[in-house]
Amino acid sequence: MAETGDATNCVNESVSDPGVAAIKLQYRTTKDHFHEYINSGRDENLKFTDKDLHQLDEVTEGAADYDLPEHKAKRIRLDENSENVNKKSEKDNSGSCQKEEEHKQINKKARGQNKNRPHMKPKHYEHDQKLCTSVCQEPPKKCYFGEKCRFLHDLSKYLESKPSDLGDHCHLYDTYGRCQYGVTCRYAKSHTGPNNKNLINEDLMKTWEGTQIVKNSLSKDLQQTLRKKKFHFNKSEQYLKQLNKGNTCENQSDTEKKTFAQTKCIEEKVTASNSTEIKLPVDISNRAIEEKDSSVGSQDYIKAESPSVFYSENTLNNGQALESEQGNIEINELSTFSRTGTDIAESVKDDNEEIISTKTLGVVTDEDIIKVRSCEKKRLNFRDKLYLAPLTTCGNLPFRRICKRFGADITCGEMAMCIKLLQGQSSEWALLKRHYTEDLFGVQLEGAFPDTMTKCAELLNQNIDVDFVDINVGCPIDLVYHKGGGCGLMNRLSKLEQIVKGMNSVLDVPLTAKLRTGVHEKVNIAHKIIPNLRDCGLSLVTLHGRSREQRYTKLSDWDYIDHCAQLANPMPLFGNGDILSFEDANRAKATTSVSGIMIARCVIYRVIRGALIKPWIFTEIKEQRHWDISSRERFEILQDFRNYGLEHWGSDTQGVEKSRKFLLEWLSFLCRYIPIGLLEHIPQKINERPPYYLGRDYLETLMASQNVSDWIKISEMLLGPVPPNFSFLPKHKANSYK
Repeated sequence: MAETGDATNCVNESVSDPGVAAIKLQYRTTKDHFHEYINSGRDENLKFTDKDLHQLDEVTEGAADYDLPEHKAKRIRLDENSENVNKKSEKDNSGSCQKEEEHKQINKKARGQNKNRPHMKPKHYEHDQKLCTSVCQEPPKKCYFGEKCRFLHDLSKYLESKPSDLGDHCHLYDTYGRCQYGVTCRYAKSHTGPNNKNLINEDLMKTWEGTQIVKNSLSKDLQQTLRKKKFHFNKSEQYLKQLNKGNTCENQSDTEKKTFAQTKCIEEKVTASNSTEIKLPVDISNRAIEEKDSSVGSQDYIKAESPSVFYSENTLNNGQALESEQGNIEINELSTFSRTGTDIAESVKDDNEEIISTKTLGVVTDEDIIKVRSCEKKRLNFRDKLYLAPLTTCGNLPFRRICKRFGADITCGEMAMCIKLLQGQSSEWALLKRHYTEDLFGVQLEGAFPDTMTKCAELLNQNIDVDFVDINVGCPIDLVYHKGGGCGLMNRLSKLEQIVKGMNSVLDVPLTAKLRTGVHEKVNIAHKIIPNLRDCGLSLVTLHGRSREQRYTKLSDWDYIDHCAQLANPMPLFGNGDILSFEDANRAKATTSVSGIMIARCVIYRVIRGALIKPWIFTEIKEQRHWDISSRERFEILQDFRNYGLEHWGSDTQGVEKSRKFLLEWLSFLCRYIPIGLLEHIPQKINERPPYYLGRDYLETLMASQNVSDWIKISEMLLGPVPPNFSFLPKHKANSYK
């Protein structure tokens, strides 16, 4: 990127391109030879001609012309920017205008997500009829639906149409001693005996007795309760009732103050004016008529008009009657305020008595009566911890297990929408699942209003096991932003404060938030929001150094992060953005006042995440070294992801294809990694794209490919051949560098 000012030297060090990483001469190649080498299999005897070697001087520029249309559009945009100075002196013509419009359309299509991508659910790839779960169970049970069941009950017929097994060893059986998927498992021959009976390793199962491997699952009873809207949100309703009363009191006081000011203004006008008639508002005049002195009585003449009332000179009685009326109005104002305060106190007292008088079962403890103060809540030591941020789509449980193994201290689930959680949707509750190896784990909630967020926090506080809850105040997606959530909360500070206070009042664990510098580019507002969130009781803030409009088109502003960290003190603040090596992490901690580093997206308008490019970044930071990881070690990481995926999503056909889907999404990020041994300058910069290069072996070269077909080839090495009519397109477009 031009913003970095770092230029990488070409092969002859005479040509430079600041957007391409510098690769050693012996590994550089052209686009055509790269794909020829990939398609040729393991042919390492591919030779270059003299003409090809001569073209290597221009390989840096050619490396940017990727197969995907996004990259071509991006190169056109760069060429336009470089020629703007020369085109200023030229006259505009219809041809140039037409080209510019075409370029704009191409650039517009090359950004954001592939919303219209072909999408098939993993269950669609399964053969025509699925085996009923009642047949899979040991021993088989009677089907609840009987003859109306749409699944197969004939085991022999199912086995005839079942795809062939993918291997001789089932990870679930080898690890836990039993595979719950039985004959439907794609590795079933490793744990099925005579008559297709599912085998069990008793000794291995005993080692896992008493261990809850995955927590926070949604039970059927809770799901039914949520769907029927029978869940009781006692604490949330109490907070929302007080919030509504506070809003009502504010509205009443504003109205009464406005009335008092109008009356006072009228008195001043009466004193200064000698006119015979003065125009008064209807509500004030009516009160004055009811409270007027009896001495004025029947002698008064009132001329009524709608919507105003006029007083004659006799009625005013030289201003004496109006003064007495004004005194009555002031007394009424004071009594109104006192009545409002009394009503509030009595209502709060009634609410407390109602809570205390609630019938309970068992011994009443202090926790049942006394509310836990914020200072008494469970505290976590976040300082100097490595935080794996919530990552949509790719931040799933298997990926978090990979990062945890490499040294991540804090993990957080994917963003979950509070409305869907309150509705009991299984797909949304699956985002809250926690593996037993995640010792510091939190969940991230997205919402736009205090009522739904507070109720969702109370729901999770009673039903799942987490160490903290995070509020998403940084999601830039239009679907979330236009509803007032994510970054939209930064423009709705009062609502955000109400959400924080409400969630804090019902949670027994710390509450955190993740936000951006602001909504609009070059208009930072986080420094105004963070002190208010600290005063509302927030335990930690994570700040991403870019605004919503910037997305990932600029470098993260760590100077601004440092400024906000100083304002947030003593509340800890984590910095986020552009961390791809231990040197980047050291620089961020040495030059700023942040309490820790969050490693997540770390991108320059690309959907690459620092941890997604290289999950071993946590090991590099803790051991303070550059890890020149081999292709074999990287492939073993993919094998672990495969095993964790089969464990999490299942080892049947549906689970295998779901694991493949998320593996392919991750491979679309992993291909951006450049091995340390190939770089001329260490480390790899976050804003440098990899050129075409031949790795030290075929597997390393294959992993560097940005073609979907090559990613599918890697997935077939792990999960067997893809089903017929299989198609895949990444969720995010590959317009990664600009």
